[in-house]
This record gives sequence, structure tokens and C-alpha cells, in this order.
Amino acid sequence: MFRDPRYDLLFEPVKIGPVTAKNRFFQVPHCNGMGHHNPEGHAAMRGVKAEGGWAVVSTEEVEIHHSGDVSPYIEGRLWDDRDIPGHALMCEAVHKHGALAAIELTHNGTSVSNLSSREPAIGPSHQMTNYYPWQARAMDLEDIRAYRRWHRAAALRAKRAGFDIVYVYAAHDLSIALHFLQRRRNRRTDEYGGPLENRVRLLRELIEDTKEAIGDTCAVAVRFAVDEKMGTDGLLHDGEARDVIGLLAELPDLWDVNVSPWRHDSAVSRFSEEGHQDHYIAFVKQLTTKPVVGVGRYTSPDRMVQLIKRGVLDFIGAARPSIADPFLPRKIEQGRPDDIRECIGCNICVSGDMTMSAIRCTQNPTMGEEWRKGWHPEIIPAKQSNDRILVVGAGPAGLEAARALGQRGYEVHLAEATAELGGRVNKESKLPGLAVWARVRDYRIHQLSKLHSVEIYRDSHLSAEQILDFGFERVVLATGARWRRDGVGRSHWKPVPGLDGAHSFSPDDVMDGRLPARDPVLVFDDDHYYMGSLVAERLAGEGRSVTLVTTGDVVASWTSNTLELIPINTQLRRLGVTVITAHSLVSFDGEEVLLASNYGEPERRQPARAVVSVTSRLPEEALYRELVADPERLVAAGITSVTRIGDCLAPGFIAHAVYSGHRYARELDAPEIGDAVPFKRVVYGTVWS
Repeated sequence: MFRDPRYDLLFEPVKIGPVTAKNRFFQVPHCNGMGHHNPEGHAAMRGVKAEGGWAVVSTEEVEIHHSGDVSPYIEGRLWDDRDIPGHALMCEAVHKHGALAAIELTHNGTSVSNLSSREPAIGPSHQMTNYYPWQARAMDLEDIRAYRRWHRAAALRAKRAGFDIVYVYAAHDLSIALHFLQRRRNRRTDEYGGPLENRVRLLRELIEDTKEAIGDTCAVAVRFAVDEKMGTDGLLHDGEARDVIGLLAELPDLWDVNVSPWRHDSAVSRFSEEGHQDHYIAFVKQLTTKPVVGVGRYTSPDRMVQLIKRGVLDFIGAARPSIADPFLPRKIEQGRPDDIRECIGCNICVSGDMTMSAIRCTQNPTMGEEWRKGWHPEIIPAKQSNDRILVVGAGPAGLEAARALGQRGYEVHLAEATAELGGRVNKESKLPGLAVWARVRDYRIHQLSKLHSVEIYRDSHLSAEQILDFGFERVVLATGARWRRDGVGRSHWKPVPGLDGAHSFSPDDVMDGRLPARDPVLVFDDDHYYMGSLVAERLAGEGRSVTLVTTGDVVASWTSNTLELIPINTQLRRLGVTVITAHSLVSFDGEEVLLASNYGEPERRQPARAVVSVTSRLPEEALYRELVADPERLVAAGITSVTRIGDCLAPGFIAHAVYSGHRYARELDAPEIGDAVPFKRVVYGTVWS
């Protein structure tokens, strides 16, 4: 297929100082949980993006000095020459496909921990560190000279590693360069403090130092927060941030602009739409002739073209969309935009960094597995047998298993008990703000429609007898899970008294439209992810009087890992939901509940005439148990394996279900490895596989 000429603009080369990008697709810096800990995995992941058509592929933030140690978070490091080989791996992988390699150098100042280096934190003035209960000391002029020296040395190392673009980082409230710009942090009275011209001095010097050191062959980019979304206490796109751009307009070779902090830049789709930053970044190109890159979870090629034609951007920046589909540019170039795995903005990718683990993605189950398992997002080994496969259940796990098996060439029969494919995705995408999550279903249905080896059967509720009669060699059960109503979960090992009556509900009831008829309603959240808050929001939207009780110290505490903790809690209060934290549900008598404090306070009673329990789920595994109960019947029916995947195996996130389905498809007919570790890892500098 050929590219739609409407998108030709996206494939024009763009000059960035001394280097040229082959098109306008720019993978901006993003964390990944591999960094200095697993440079082989990091290089392979970035290399796949270059293969997928991104003209520029960037690292995550890279520490320039041991006094800027952000452990336990796993970012890049370029402390000394010993770190060069790991970065060279990435450059080689990116250059192999004709892309430019970019590195984001930083010292995070008051945002560091220095837990490993045990150096004191530094910043423009004496102040508390951002995340830890100790202080950063004010930098004197010698410290500033040292910091400039460290940055210059790191830039030279980056050049030796093979990078084409070197970043000066002043964004996300995470770097000394930005901290000096901020009036709230910079309380200096010398030439680096006071008026903006003084506060911008350090950023100017860093740009000049970097250009002088490596600008003959490498481009110098600035990543800058044009709005901190905190009013006059922070930089504003129509205030000092505009003035910063004006003062430095022609100095760097490229401007990478965004809003800060990170939770605003990588805002979840539940609270922001595609292009949510456009309003803030639109002014930048009016002030500079240098190319500009920005982000906004862009997945629509039409939207991308409009941004360039309107003079908002020169490059289409992406972090999350490049994770969901590393081949997004290639698919547009090949006339296949309908094949793009569109980002759903759930921020499961972010959770990898926040939990110090390798990146993962709800849409793209191969993300983070490129090196350690050899998985490619577009290429999968051909089938190794003629076994026919029955997949029971068309939720995220079943859809992905059928899609990947069909791509391998297996004959697949996908049976869904209802008239609609999608399983839990159908329900959850109808909750407030989650409509974009339907892309998990829609992408897979579209791909299945093109696979001739896959047959789909709707309204097909299969019994064990029917499955035995069909004669398939392989049976895969993706029958999902159901939410409990009885309160059993993290805090309760047995049912809560009173949750066995007509006024006890589960999230499944709410999602299916079976809402409590009596007020007030109490939502008991022992799950700590998004579901409890969404149930409360749905009920409040229906006019119910809602109280949310959680065993956590804050509602939806796990969403601190997906950057949505603050907007979730803000939203609940805006809707008038009463919130009670650090309490557990003891009992329910139909008129009120008894609550117990986590911290030994007296038990309290709360009016409630209905309770929705958001606690845990039970796998729908009855069919599996019935099938495996009689191995001789399986043999007689010609069935060689019965396998559970997704929530039927272990209830989890949608990302877990998609990964489980993909893993089954990848590993079918692979050699048995017994108890061996099923992936590569680095142990004491040695690669083991």
C-alpha cells in the first residue's frame, strides 16, 4: 500500500543544527525502568522504535554526576567514561535504522535522593528536597562552575557514545536548570537570582557550554516547561516562560516544549484529551525560527498534519504513543494508519518507572520484552504445528491470543458467550472518562477481521461437553473474572457480615446498570486502583449520595504510580463524594455500616442503605475445572492442552490480560524449558539466557 499524499508533510526531512532528521516523527525522552540497570534491554527497545520509523529516538533523563543520583528510580547515567559503552549500544541500535539518537542530560537538583551516592542535594537556595525529608544546600558560585563543568563533560561523553542530539533539560520541575528559573525556588541575590535576566543566566550558559563542546557535529536541544499549571507561583505560558523563550529563542538548535510537572505532561486520558497541551505550546514558534517539538498523546495523522500546517510544531513528539506502537510512523508511511495501536493514556507505562521495573504497556505487550524475550511488536514466528485452537472468551486476553495466533498462521476459533466482543473492556470503557480504553478492543477486532485463519462465534456459551465434542487439539480459556460482593479482599479474609443481601453490590453490577435504588450509598474500596473512584463517580453522576470508604490513607493510592492520584481525589471532592480514609468495613445492617479505623480509633457508624464492594475478583474457572477433572476424556477427545489465560488465570490489570494472551500465542509449540528462567537477564555484568 502507498502513503496517503495528505500525510506527505509528515515525511519531510527537517534540519536540526548540524544534523538532519529524515521525517517529523520525534520520540521524546521518556523513562523506561531499564536505564543504567539494563542497557541491553534499553538499547533493544529504542532500536525497535527506530526500525518503526521514528526519525529521532531519545533516552530517558540521564544523570550527569553522582551528586544527581535519583535512586531507587532507574534512569540513565553518564557519571564517567565507564557509562559510555551502555549508551553506545543504544546509539548503534538507533543508527542501524537511519534515525538520530538523542540524550537528555540532567542534574535533578532538589529532586534527587542521592540514596546511593550519599552526597548532599544541591539547588539554587537552601530548601527542602522535593520528595525526601532532608534539605538541599544552596549552590555557591564554585558549585555553579562545577555543575557547568559536569554538564560539559557529560555532553562530550555523549558525543563519544555516538549521540546526534544532546539535551539541556529544564522541565518537569526536575532539573537545576529549571529550578534556577523558578522564583519560588531561586531566592538568590547574586547574578543568578532576582530578575528573570539573572535567573535565566544558568540555562543560557549551559546551552552555550554544550554548543561549544559538541555543537560542531551534534545538535543541542532544550526541553523546557512553558507552563507549570500552578498559577503565578510557577512559570506561565503567557508570562515568564514566554519571556524565557524570547531571551533564548535562537540559541539552541531545537525547542522541546511541554507543560509541567510530569502528571500534567503525561496526563491520563481519563482527565485529558489528545492535544491537551496545544493551547500552552502554540506561542513558541512565533518567537523562534528553530524547529519545535511538542507532545499531546497524538495518534491521529490528520491531527499531526494540522499542527504542522498551523505552525504549532515542526516535529510530532511522542512518548506514550511510541510505546503503544513503535511502528506508528511506518504504518502511516505505508498507508496503514488503521493498523496503529493507539495509546489509551492509562499510564501503565509510567508505572514501570514509578515501581522501578521494566516498562510495560496495555496496548503493546511486547514493550520491554524486545531484548529479554526477543519479542518484536510486528513480527512473530510462524506456526510450528497444525494444531487447531479454540479460544473461549473474547475479552482482552482472548482477543489478543486469537490475534497473535492468527498472525502466526494457526487455525483459531474464537467463541464469545455474548453478542459483543471485548469482555471487561466493554464495561470499563463506559465508565466516566475511560472511553478511549475501548481502543484495546477495537484494535484487536480490526486486526482479527483481516485474518482468514480466525473464525469468530458470538452468542456462543460453550459447555464442557460441547468443547470435548469439537475435537480441537488446543483449548484456551479466557473466561475472565467477576468482582466479589462479600467484601473479601486485601483486608478481609472472610465475608463481611451483612454483604449477602439485596442491597450489596459489586462493580460488575454498577457497570451493568444495576444501581442501588436507596440512598445513601457507601463504596468500600480495598482495591486502591481506579475502580473504586470510578464507581463512586458513576453513582454521584446518577444523583446518588455517595460516601467512599477506603482502607488506604488516600483514595486510589496505587494511582500515584500512574500520575492520577491528585486528579482522582480532586474529582471526587468536586462531585460531592464524602471520603473516609484509613477505615475498614466491619459490618452492614441495611441502614448503616460499622467502620474500624486502621489506627486504633473507636469504631464509628456511617449511614448507608446500600454498599458497593470494590475488593477483589474471582476467576470464572468452572469450565476449566470441569474440563481438566477427567484427563482421560481429554485424551479421547484429542485435546492435548487446556490452558487458562488472563483474568481466568489470575485477575489483574487489562495490561496483564493482554500480556497473558500474547504470551500464550508466542510460546505455543515452543521447546519446553522446565524450571529455567524464561528470559535474558544481566547478572554481575554477564548476560545469561
